[in-house]
Parts: sequence; structure tokens; C-alpha cells
Amino acid sequence: MKKFMQEFKTFALRGNVMDMAVGVIIGSAFSGIVTSLTDNFINPILNLVTGGATYTLQDVASFASSFLTAVVNFLVMAFVLFCLLKGMNKLASLAHKKEEAPAAATTKKCPYCKTEIAIDATRCPHCTSQLLDVEKP
Repeated sequence: MKKFMQEFKTFALRGNVMDMAVGVIIGSAFSGIVTSLTDNFINPILNLVTGGATYTLQDVASFASSFLTAVVNFLVMAFVLFCLLKGMNKLASLAHKKEEAPAAATTKKCPYCKTEIAIDATRCPHCTSQLLDVEKP
């Protein structure tokens, strides 16, 4: 069961699954803007042009207020998702941070002149001292 949960967590936190979830949530929030635009601007304009209805200044203010509310709701939803994903990415980067093994040394210091030389050198190229700590083949 523990392995199953680990596999599900890996699947759910994969990049493309998270991107699709964000797309669906943002899409549904944006559909609120489109619905509000249609209900509060396009339909009243069509009703006014065709003579189906007349509107007072209070009706127009109500339409504008409803549309602005939909836009603010979308922006709040987008900001919350942004913060949530930023936190999840930070958490994922901390969880996946593994300590790398140090790379094998390729140089060493000459005990006499203190310059860096190749690790397998038997004589220092700078001071020509013979290095005794290296085994000869």
C-alpha cells in the first residue's frame, strides 16, 4: 500500500498533471468572465438595438458591477493558484534536492612548492621535486 501511495504521489505531482489541473481551474474561472460579458454587455446591447428592452442608469451600473466582480474573482483565483503552485514547486525542489557525491580529485598540491599538479604526477613540473608518495608502475 505504501508503494501504491508513493506512485500516486509521483503521478499527481508530475508537471503535466499539475499543468492540466491549473488549466481546468483557470478555464472555469475564465468562463465566468465570458458568461458575465455575455449576460451584462452583449445581451443588453442586442436588446437595446432590437428594441426588446430599455435600461436605466441603475441597470447599466449593475451590469458593469457584475462584470467587474467576475474579473476580480478571476484575478483572485489566478493569484491563489500562482501562490499555491509556487509553494508546491519550492517544496518539491527541497524534497528532491539530493546531496551529490564530491567529484574525484584530479589535482593535488606539491608538498614543496605548493602548486597544483596532476594527481598521478611523480615529479613536480614547477620545482622538479620528486614526489615520493606516488607509487611507480
